[in-house]
Amino acid sequence: MKEFKAESKRLLDMMINSIYTHKEIFLREIISNASDAIDKLYFKSLTDTSVGMNKDDFAINITLDKENRTITVADNGIGMNEEDLENNLGTIARSGSLAFKNDNELGEDVDIIGQFGVGFYSAFMVAKKVTVISKAYGSDTAFMWTSKGADGYSIAEAEKDTHGTTITLDIKDNADEENYDEYLTPYKIKALVKKYSDYIRYPIKMDVEHEKLKEGTGVDGKEPEYDKEIVTETLNSQIPIWKKAKNELKDEDYNQFYKDKFHDYTDPLLHVHSKTEGTATYSALLYIPEKAPFDYYSKNYEKGLQLYSSGVMIMEKCADLLPDYFSFVKGLVDSEDLSLNISREMLQHDRQLKIIAKAIEKSIKNELKKLQKNDREKYEKFFEAFGTQIKYGIYESYGMNKTDLQDLLMFKSSNGTATTLEEYVSRMKEEQKYIYFASGSSVSRIESLPQTELVRDKGFEILYLTDHVDEFCLQMIHDYDGKEYKSVSADDLGLETEEEKEEIKKEEEDNKDMFEFLTEKLGGKVKAVKLSQRLKNHPVCITSEGMLSVEMEKVLSAMPDAQGAKAEKVLEINPNHAIFGKLKTLFDTDKDKAGEYADLLYSQALLIEGMPIENPVEFANKLCEIMAQ
Repeated sequence: MKEFKAESKRLLDMMINSIYTHKEIFLREIISNASDAIDKLYFKSLTDTSVGMNKDDFAINITLDKENRTITVADNGIGMNEEDLENNLGTIARSGSLAFKNDNELGEDVDIIGQFGVGFYSAFMVAKKVTVISKAYGSDTAFMWTSKGADGYSIAEAEKDTHGTTITLDIKDNADEENYDEYLTPYKIKALVKKYSDYIRYPIKMDVEHEKLKEGTGVDGKEPEYDKEIVTETLNSQIPIWKKAKNELKDEDYNQFYKDKFHDYTDPLLHVHSKTEGTATYSALLYIPEKAPFDYYSKNYEKGLQLYSSGVMIMEKCADLLPDYFSFVKGLVDSEDLSLNISREMLQHDRQLKIIAKAIEKSIKNELKKLQKNDREKYEKFFEAFGTQIKYGIYESYGMNKTDLQDLLMFKSSNGTATTLEEYVSRMKEEQKYIYFASGSSVSRIESLPQTELVRDKGFEILYLTDHVDEFCLQMIHDYDGKEYKSVSADDLGLETEEEKEEIKKEEEDNKDMFEFLTEKLGGKVKAVKLSQRLKNHPVCITSEGMLSVEMEKVLSAMPDAQGAKAEKVLEINPNHAIFGKLKTLFDTDKDKAGEYADLLYSQALLIEGMPIENPVEFANKLCEIMAQ
């Protein structure tokens, strides 16, 4: 018995028990090693005709023996001699595949998957004993490597007819919380191959027992009888759809793959198939779903693309490949040259990964822009499903992503359609200073807001913001094409002439005492009461001063951890409405009643804004008292 050369028992214990989070990946690692061994001999066959084998001659075979609790994985690849076994299996973290790749200039047809050299030891997560019998190509002697784990290993001569490697795992007995029996069932093995190794380029075969109805039974009242037959099945599909040429594929092929792979019953809205070579070499197949998953806006939703290395799945969801604002994208990336750490399950945040992520982000943005331009109906469908996430992308980055994302935004508009910011600006009148917007829970509620009267009267278009994040998003963008955003509830709309401003100013000066009195009577509910320049028919409205609008206050107040954020509210009174004359009369004759009117008008303005009033009963009683007079 020899001891492992790499450090100590502690190192192997760490590899077996800590590096991998899922025991089931042991099969992926062993199959990947088998694929590498075949790659090496296949590479040799390309330059050495004496090998006498072509690609169709290679295969990986899996055998289950439930009675003896063993799994055997065999390949007819390059094989190993005694020195190879010593170096590759006796020294932890040494990789023969990496050395082979470094020593040879490999063409496109040869990918080396295992490059770190510890994947093999994942077998000990499920096996109490591992036996490797290998015969190197061109050698007359086979050797057997045996180990029961960290205690060490032994190497001895063995019998083997053909070149290649056979690995036999003696599966552990079931423990309290571990069911190792499942790895001895064809169903589980098929599922693991499909999940992790479906795109290994050589057939992965296994003999599977089937029942076949005996001829003449099961008819004419006869009881059905069955014979058992063994069928050799190929478990993997071998050729990934993303490695096929686009002209070989139809939309139906892409859609069916999406539904099968990502368990959706509807076709995707859009697919993006790309292959990139250069600074980073990878293939990508990306999908935008037609609808958001039911849990998309919940904490349970996990973003990420499937990550493959030369057809072997490394991660189910690699979150680093997608920014949060594109988290709705599903798909996969397959790269031959990503740097992987020892687990193959967690990526080092290296330059290659970041390059790929940046390229994917750009590709998604460009495809969405094309969709917006070429198929508006489909784009509007996309934005209805995922537009909120784009807006959050701008808001959460404090506007840092606005250059990349603002052209993807769409808002409903007073012109009756959904519009982009670019389209809005292209329709702006020459004298229009701002991009106007109004916020509310629905289009119909916004259209009824008194604050929109003056802007619409001037013939200016208004963006309707109906999502909670909309106003926060626009604040972060600040301006588009040099045009600032302006809420119809802002203190200065920039619409009044100097003459109109002077008239209002004079009227306010004449009634300064009344406005101060009304403000005081409202007891701090508003910052000020003043005359409105924006109202035409409605008696009152509430506007705000400062960064926080009334609508933003509503959103913040509805949050579980609301901190009591308050907008600086202003109660505006229409100087051309009869109510203003009534207030002036009451201020001179009955100040108490003038104060009650102010409270009623404030409550009325809150209701118009869709905000709760502090005391509905008191409001209703006062209204009835006035009606009864």
